Amino acid sequence: MTKVAKDHNEMSFLDHLEELRWHLIRSTLAIVLIGCVAFVMRGFIFDTIIFGPKNLDFPTYRFFCAVATFFGVDSEFCGDSLPFTIQSRLMAGQFSAHIWTSIWAGVIIGFPYILWELWRFISPGLYEKERKHSRGFILVASLLFFIGVLFGYYVVAPLSINFLGTYQVSKEVTNEIDLASYIGTVRAAVIACGIMFELPIVIYFLTKVGLVTPEILKKYRKIALVIVLILSAIITPPDVTSQIVVAIPVLILYQVSIYISKVVLKKELKKEKEQKNA
Repeated sequence: MTKVAKDHNEMSFLDHLEELRWHLIRSTLAIVLIGCVAFVMRGFIFDTIIFGPKNLDFPTYRFFCAVATFFGVDSEFCGDSLPFTIQSRLMAGQFSAHIWTSIWAGVIIGFPYILWELWRFISPGLYEKERKHSRGFILVASLLFFIGVLFGYYVVAPLSINFLGTYQVSKEVTNEIDLASYIGTVRAAVIACGIMFELPIVIYFLTKVGLVTPEILKKYRKIALVIVLILSAIITPPDVTSQIVVAIPVLILYQVSIYISKVVLKKELKKEKEQKNA
């Protein structure tokens, strides 16, 4: 079986570097272009998206308020506003936040294109059959990433902001949150969840190259649980409820990954038998 090469000739190391450079340049240009659009849409990006979880009319807060009301329980999610303000203490603080938020918006929105450029770089080194079986890679990986982003934005970010923004060691201390700190909390929740939701894709490729098997995943399930809880503690406020909310979907993805690993391994064994019998 022959590999699919770009020019049907072997490329030198410098040729590969040159090709990688152009893939990186095109990915960067995509990020910059999307970032420029995000920069112009400042009102929507900041007032609607970034500062959305700061307001108690945010869908997540309304949901928890409705649940608490249904059970007749008082809840802080049913208040008028969160008791903290956002401030910028640096001369270029707001402009810097505007620039970096636009860049990260470019990374998140442009994620499918970045994946596509990455795929264009590595796909010539794959066998034709492997390329065919991995045809839906970009779609599935992008879908998982955006599901993770939405989960981080609508679940992790509001829980973090509500807990940390209302937490007080004493009534003598008022919460005046720095702009960069607030945006960093939202960004960390969104990006971290987006990456964590890529777990099935990672397991798929690790199984393909023989580094992971379903038996290994089952054997180290308890260790994986501990790692998931640690990661949940990092990206969520230090309360058990938030950590469990984040840990549950990741553990579900881990179980899905075990199933994916089984399917991939079964296909690989079947392929080996066919090659031996041929």
